[in-house]
This record gives sequence, C-alpha cells and structure tokens, in this order.
Amino acid sequence: MRLPQRAWHWPSEDIWQAIEPRLPGFTVEVLPELDSTNAELMRRLRSGVTDPVLLIAEHQSAGRGRMARQWFSSGTPDASAGPGSLTFSLGLPMAPKDWSGLSLAVGLSLAQSLHPEIALKWPNDLWWQRRKLAGILIETANARTANAAGGRYVVIGIGLNIQRPGVPGLATEPAGLAECLPGIHAGQALKQLIGPLVDTLLTFEVQGFAPFQAAFNARDALSQVAVALSDGMQGTALGVDRVGALQVQTAQGVQCVTSAEVSVRIDARSIVGDV
Repeated sequence: MRLPQRAWHWPSEDIWQAIEPRLPGFTVEVLPELDSTNAELMRRLRSGVTDPVLLIAEHQSAGRGRMARQWFSSGTPDASAGPGSLTFSLGLPMAPKDWSGLSLAVGLSLAQSLHPEIALKWPNDLWWQRRKLAGILIETANARTANAAGGRYVVIGIGLNIQRPGVPGLATEPAGLAECLPGIHAGQALKQLIGPLVDTLLTFEVQGFAPFQAAFNARDALSQVAVALSDGMQGTALGVDRVGALQVQTAQGVQCVTSAEVSVRIDARSIVGDV
C-alpha cells in the first residue's frame, strides 16, 4: 500500500546548509513525537552532548512553557497541511556578557520574520490581535565545552501555533499563524524564521539586548497599557529599557521589572480597542 505523499516537507537540508557555516557542527533533527524538545535537549546535555542542534517535534505530548505551564500542540501532522503547531528547540553554547533580555530578542526576531503586525507581550509571548500566537521557553545549564569559553549551553524552545488550537479554558485566547499568513505550513514557517533567529543570537552574544530595544518597543503590546503584575504591582507599562526590563509607571514612580517569575496581565479597564 502506497502512503499519500506529503504536500509539505521539512526543509532540513536547506536549513543545515544555511546555518552550519555560522554554527560549526550544527545538525537538524526531526522526530515524529517527543514529550518536549526542550526536555530532550536538556537530557542530552546531561549526558555530555553540547553541539549546536535544531530539534523539531511534529507532536509534543508534554510541551511546557514558562512557570511550568503546559503548552498544547495544535493537532497532529496532516498529509496536506502539516502539523498544527511548530514546536522546536535550538540548543547551542553561548557566552554573552549579560543574559538579560534574551527572550525578548528571540521574540522580536520571530515576529520580524513572520509578519509586520505581530506584537510582543513581555517577556516571552507573541500576540496576534491580542491573542497568543507563540511562546518562548529558555533554559541554560553549565556544559564543559561552553564553560571553556566562559559561557553556558542554552536551549531555546519555541511553540508556534500554525492553526488556531481548539483548546477550551486557556487563560489567553490562542491564535494561529494561518490567520495572518493563509496556507503557510510548519516547514515554511521554520525556514522563514530560523536564519534570522541564529543571526539574532550571534548579535546578542556580542552586543546584548541594547540593539533590539527600539524595535521591541515598536511592537510592544503593553505600551501605555494599565497592567497588574502577579506580585501586586499596578501601573502603566512604558516599554522596556536597554537590558529588557519592563518599565512600569506606578504611584511610587517608575519601577523596572526583571524577574522571570513575574507574570503580567493587562488590566481589563485599560482595553478600549486593539492592543
């Protein structure tokens, strides 16, 4: 019995040829299913594997986001349309002077590669029309090869909805990339974003977040919006500073929020139109 031919494919060879000269030793791996691409690369790291790698899962059974939240994949691979989500992790050694703002630079790179109207919600989400399109999870750990250069091994996990997920009860309503780019499949989206993402990481390693500040603020979904933070702080978001800290105007003055454990929620009273 002949299986139906896919109308889409993973451009693994094209990606490898484009990226390997910038990341020597780079490999691309596609697996039909994993618990989590981030978890898998962290397991490999513990066993001593520290080469640059792009690991793609067509389906994640236990995807996770920031603060241990679950990431829901959008369906299973389809012979004509591909996976409903693009889920991948990029692992590589890095040695920046300052790690502050890395997730913001990653989010900015993705948004710029995909669509001019995608907005960024501090610290690690991409939004389309006030709905969550993608999330970013960054993990780092010591590694022998990374430490030789005074750095660490970083795993950058991306979950990008291609189709809008049909998962009820989510805290933030989801969106799908196909809403703004009709007909796109996961392989196309990956090829479109991976080269600029690697360039962003190489720039960040040398220059930090400062070169990305203005472009991030131009897409900031929270700019001039009343926000309430999980630590009780309330105020008006004023964009991010040169190290990626969220600036909030409060009754006590401007406060800079840097903690990765702070979750920002838009104060519903401030929403009078599209953010």
